[in-house]
Amino acid sequence: MIDQEKIREAARLIIEAIGEDPSREGLVNTPDRIGRMYEEIMAGYSQKPEDVLSTFFTVSKNEPVIEKDISFYSMCEHHMLPFFGKAHIAYIPDGRVVGISKLARCVEIYARRLQIQENMTAQIADALMGAISPKGVLVMLEAEHTCMTMRGVKKPGSKTVTIASRGVFEEDPSLQDRFLNLMRSGD
Repeated sequence: MIDQEKIREAARLIIEAIGEDPSREGLVNTPDRIGRMYEEIMAGYSQKPEDVLSTFFTVSKNEPVIEKDISFYSMCEHHMLPFFGKAHIAYIPDGRVVGISKLARCVEIYARRLQIQENMTAQIADALMGAISPKGVLVMLEAEHTCMTMRGVKKPGSKTVTIASRGVFEEDPSLQDRFLNLMRSGD
C-alpha cells in the first residue's frame, strides 16, 4: 500500500531542499499531485501477474503467438526517473493460450514498480512460463531511459534492448533468431 502522507512530506522536503518555497502558489498543491501520481505509477506493487494470467483458452494447434509494440512506462530504481518503450512477447503454446490483453496487463504490472529493464524483461518471461506453461517464451523490451537522456551522458534517442528467452526459444537459437526478426519487423 502506498503511503501518500510520506510521499507528500518527501515532496515538500525536496521542494525546500532545492531552494523553493513549498507555500508558493504554483507549488502549494504539488505534494498532493505527486502523492496521487506515485499511487498510479507504482500500482504494480499491489498486483500479481498470476491474477491476470489466469484466463486460458484451449487450442488444438500450438501455433506461435506474438504480441508486439506493447507500450510501457516504468521508473528506474537507480535515479527514480522514467524509462519507456515497447515490449514484444512471443510464445509457443502447449495446448492453451491466454487472452492477448493479459500479455499487456502482465507488462503493466512489472512496469509499474521501481525497476531495471533487465529484471523487468526476465520477470515477464518467468511469469508467462509459470502461469501458462508454454513450450517457450521470448520477451524483448526496447526502451529509452531518461536517466541517460536528460542527465548524465545526455544521449537522447538512444535505446536499450533486453531479451529474455525461456523453453524452446532458449534451447534453439535459430528459432530465437527467427522470432526476434519478426518482433523487430514493421509488419
